[in-house]
Amino acid sequence: MASYEAIKNFDDDDDDDDDVEMALPHSQISESRSATVSSPIGQTTPLHIHNIIEEQRIISRHQPQPKSPRLVSLDVFRGLTVALMILVDDAGGLIPALNHSPWNGLTLADYVMPFFLFIVGVSLALSYKKLSCGVDASRKASLRALKLLALGLFLQGGYFHRVNDLTFGVDIKQIRWMGILQRIAVAYLVVALCEIWLKSDDTVNSGPSLLRKYRYQWAVALILSFLYLCLLYGLYVPDWVYQIQTEPSAEPKTFSVKCGVRGNTGPACNVVGMIDRMILGIQHLYKRPIYARMPECSINSPNYGPLPPDAPAWCQAPFDPEGLLSSVMAIVTCLIGLHYGHIIVHFKDHRVRIIYWMIPTSCLLVFGLALDLFGMHINKVLYSLSYTCVTAGAAGVLFVGIYLMVDVCGCRRMTLVMEWMGMHALMIYILAACNVFPIFLQGFYWGSPHNNILKLIGVGT
Repeated sequence: MASYEAIKNFDDDDDDDDDVEMALPHSQISESRSATVSSPIGQTTPLHIHNIIEEQRIISRHQPQPKSPRLVSLDVFRGLTVALMILVDDAGGLIPALNHSPWNGLTLADYVMPFFLFIVGVSLALSYKKLSCGVDASRKASLRALKLLALGLFLQGGYFHRVNDLTFGVDIKQIRWMGILQRIAVAYLVVALCEIWLKSDDTVNSGPSLLRKYRYQWAVALILSFLYLCLLYGLYVPDWVYQIQTEPSAEPKTFSVKCGVRGNTGPACNVVGMIDRMILGIQHLYKRPIYARMPECSINSPNYGPLPPDAPAWCQAPFDPEGLLSSVMAIVTCLIGLHYGHIIVHFKDHRVRIIYWMIPTSCLLVFGLALDLFGMHINKVLYSLSYTCVTAGAAGVLFVGIYLMVDVCGCRRMTLVMEWMGMHALMIYILAACNVFPIFLQGFYWGSPHNNILKLIGVGT
């Protein structure tokens, strides 16, 4: 999302300092050449030639260099993702097709998170393509990640937990440790360190040489995927209990969930939830689980609603959709985006870029759909391997389409709004998705909290 710096002054790799002609305007090059050719034979001494070269270098050093073109398609892609996020947040409850899938399956809302992570990866490839000091770059990346993590804890850890009652503050006993910004911070830091330290000095002039140069980064992606699959399908999930407060003055009610299984990917007995309960603590997880919209847990499914009479015990259990194990595959999505950014850095021809983008895009889509067909279902909450592949492939398709329209064909007028939103993505996210703007509208009132700005403009009651 916006856990990274916007791509400003996008540079090509072809600026060789030793090539004097590339630093000079064409007219100056021609004049220098003609002056050298027309000079008398006696004057073309080695000292004279050396002086001409030095003059050219001095001119090139003081010549104002034109700014390299900005990769507009990345801003447009980021802005489109922010707009999609706002759309699903505001209209998801009204249109089920826009809301997150209750468990298995894929809806429009389920593309938002992987699209943000994909953009982070692309941006990191461009930001760290030229490094002067790896230690300094690592320190700065760690500092950026910590800032984003702190911002996520403040905005999503529970500070604005009762907006309608204008009750703010953080209950440390129940603060939510993970969240969207926290997940992006973790993925950003891991992938940034991979980009800084895990690349060889091989020259890139083809697809295979590109893979060789970044083979260690691909090894990290494979190791993380293998680790995720081993834990998801290999760990044993025992029975577990949880408590919820059903009434303000009553004692918490205890529920017992029967599991005793291995390799289960259902809502109650999966390893993703077990790891979060053991490490983070169940009181620090998201209190409104997405599976509460399943038919087993809601009579208004696919919307939230009252529990059915025979609802299972796990329906009201907290579950974090941005948990620890699922964030492992989020890092893989970011690494895939990093590969797409490498193609931008090393290949300048539009046609070559598009070909090298579409090859992994097609493979990811086919592989992800095949996994879903054979039983490894697409699941956003678990961030399954099939979900990783399909959403990363979809991000590649959308990115190539925007690149063709904006950077190749130059059709920027119709995407100016999205471009602006992409350049201010973090600000828009905080205002729209973290309840800061709603709090501003409701936070100023006269006499009663219901007499606020919204009532003044005729919105709400």
